[in-house]
Amino acid sequence: MGIEGSFWRAIAVYRVASLGYAALLLASAGGYRHPVAGWSVIGLMAVWTAVTTVAYSTARSRPLLVADVVVTLGCMLASPYVQETGAGPAGVLPITATWVAGPVLAWAVYGGRRAGALAAVVLALGDLWLRGLGAADVSVPVNGAVLLVLAGTVLGHVTRLTRQAEERLQRAVEMEAAGRERERLARGIHDSVLQVLALVQRRGLEIGGEAAELGRLAGEQEAALREMVRGGPDTTGRNGSGLVDVGAGLRRYTTRTVTVSAPATPLLLPAGQAREVVAAVGAALDNVRRHCGDDARAWVLAEDDGVSVTVTVRDEGPGILPGRLSEAEAEGRLGVAQSIRGRITGIGGTVGITSVPGQGTEVEMVVPAPAPVPASG
Repeated sequence: MGIEGSFWRAIAVYRVASLGYAALLLASAGGYRHPVAGWSVIGLMAVWTAVTTVAYSTARSRPLLVADVVVTLGCMLASPYVQETGAGPAGVLPITATWVAGPVLAWAVYGGRRAGALAAVVLALGDLWLRGLGAADVSVPVNGAVLLVLAGTVLGHVTRLTRQAEERLQRAVEMEAAGRERERLARGIHDSVLQVLALVQRRGLEIGGEAAELGRLAGEQEAALREMVRGGPDTTGRNGSGLVDVGAGLRRYTTRTVTVSAPATPLLLPAGQAREVVAAVGAALDNVRRHCGDDARAWVLAEDDGVSVTVTVRDEGPGILPGRLSEAEAEGRLGVAQSIRGRITGIGGTVGITSVPGQGTEVEMVVPAPAPVPASG
């Protein structure tokens, strides 16, 4: 139930305390004009207090919250029959007294400050109608209405901030646990797999021939594995947002010939878009190896300006002749058209290719960043 459960328990305590206060007012007033009716209303309030205490502790729904407002409003509007004529305009509290604030607090915790303020307005209008604005002193009903609205708004705002703090704390705990597990795995991998790959690379280069190729591949796998160990897990958004860190996927392309630069903070995109971006970068790196050779150097740069996520793949190969991409597409070779441009445009992004013969090629992929999800309430 977390921190939010503390709010619901506090509301239950408030309901019981305010119920006792209402019963005390009724007893001190001698039961008003109709004691039997008055104590019947108090009994209904007691039953409803027990019902909401149990219901809110197990399940919370809009029908229950609406019923809470209706029952409270009905008990409050029974005051003219129970009390003496003119008690409301005279400034006497309704028979419910402060018990009317219970639904306002419940709506505030459930739906945030707007929901709390709306419930407060409904009950405040009932209170104002009951007491009448034509009375000589309207400060009492108006002050009560203002207090109800303020209580609903402030508690709703505090509840939203508390939820956000709890979610951030949970994410911090998860990241800390993932970091400890990653460090444990890294120690084991460093003491075994990475040392073996480094040895294979070194011995392969010493032997030469086909062993040198095996050594080169071992070196690439060692670099990629080191980057996987160093990088964190994909950052997944909460509340079903499905956002993942593009940088974590791009870092897995790191080899001795490929350098990946991404910010330490996550580059968040929806999961489907992130997969397409990572795949498009992989296709661009395949083109570098295919057209520039296995030893060609390539650089991947990822950045986020708050509006879009930009990933650039640059090499120092022979470049692309003018019109060559159109010719390749006409010949049915759709590596760039489909694997890169098709993927990015399919998720609403753009691709720009800059190439100068003899000076390399730069592929820039720009994808709109997801809009921030507004907090509830």
